[in-house]
Amino acid sequence: MAAMLEISLIPSGKADASLGEVVANALKIARDHNIRFQLNPMGTTMEGDLDTLLQIARKMHEMCFAMGYPRVQSVIKIDDRRDKDLTMDYKVASVMKKLG
Repeated sequence: MAAMLEISLIPSGKADASLGEVVANALKIARDHNIRFQLNPMGTTMEGDLDTLLQIARKMHEMCFAMGYPRVQSVIKIDDRRDKDLTMDYKVASVMKKLG
């Protein structure tokens, strides 16, 4: 069964406030691991095996240091439901259906 992990990277310590390059590099890491991911305005949600997702999150976190940021905060949320196989698409569609 697939888990979902949402990550928001918050690197700091550089003069430039723009983080577009950080986000693009993080998405390249997700893409290179052939997992489903969805970018949203405040983070990225990924779908896959929990161990793999945690490894990817670590790589994304470390990538910020490799880009020269001296401090990185990563906010991670995990949805690991084991009684039912859910996907990102299913969860969104389920709520939209209830919304009418």
